[in-house]
Amino acid sequence: MKKSLLPYAWTIAILVAALILSVAIGSVSISPLEIWRALSGQASSETTSTILWSIRLPRTVLIALVGAALAGSGAAYQGLFRNPLADPYLIGVASGAGLGAVLAMSLNWPYTPLGLLAVPALAFLASLLTVALVYMFARSRGDVPTTNLILAGVAVSSFAGALTSYLMLRSTGELRRAIGWLLGGVSLTGWPSIFALVPYLSIGLGTLVLSGHALNLLQFGDDQAAQLGLDTRRARLIIILAASLVTAAAVSFAGIIGFIGLIVPHVVRIFWGADYRRIVPLSILGGASLLLLADILARVLIAPQELPVGIVTALAGAPFFLWVLRRGRSLGHW
Repeated sequence: MKKSLLPYAWTIAILVAALILSVAIGSVSISPLEIWRALSGQASSETTSTILWSIRLPRTVLIALVGAALAGSGAAYQGLFRNPLADPYLIGVASGAGLGAVLAMSLNWPYTPLGLLAVPALAFLASLLTVALVYMFARSRGDVPTTNLILAGVAVSSFAGALTSYLMLRSTGELRRAIGWLLGGVSLTGWPSIFALVPYLSIGLGTLVLSGHALNLLQFGDDQAAQLGLDTRRARLIIILAASLVTAAAVSFAGIIGFIGLIVPHVVRIFWGADYRRIVPLSILGGASLLLLADILARVLIAPQELPVGIVTALAGAPFFLWVLRRGRSLGHW
């Protein structure tokens, strides 16, 4: 029993450390002791309390939620497609969200709370619409083969990407903002963003955690999984819907952040085995930690300026992707 809890103890400890560092590090440093005092309502100054509750904590919580969503959905997609190089953006969520966000920016919404929320709202709706189109085009005789999903995802993503590029070429004042969003620039970090995210992530990630057994059976192939009593069509549809829901919600508020959904599940699989009942929850915890650490680097590398966190994850993730590719080929995992 103790051995089975060890992976969770390690990942939770790393997550707690990442949370503390994320809150403590910034233009104004806050010690762990001062953080505790502020959380307990005994801050030494009103300024510290304001920085903590209005700026640091909302950003930290949002980043952790986004990392958890991307890594959890990445683990589910890797299990669904039986490919360690699958990620949450494989069937068009990112390209659809990018199109929706750039479309909202090109309409020059006013910088009011309602106007700012138009970007994540359109990104969310466009990403879900993209996934629905991919699923519709991939259907064949009542079934949705994995190969069809991937090919339809590539085609629809390319089309959405072309439309996004066209809108950006026609744009003037919002071009810089659009590029920052597409690179993973977290712009809305208040508590309302978190309250908007939590319901979607709770439903989606909860469903993915409960789908661990189904993902294990899908590793044997559809025919054998069906012989073991799994309704493969229903299971695949539920996993796709849940993974797409959490990915769309995360991307709509944080932009397109790559490689989190690729790196974390693979690392979890290396250290803790191939049981998806363990991989999915550990990936959720690990994804939150990794994105928090990447966000800290994005804030300090060129301080006082801030890099889009997507640049940091790409710089770290691209070499890892190539390593996984070589390792997979040498072991014949394709």
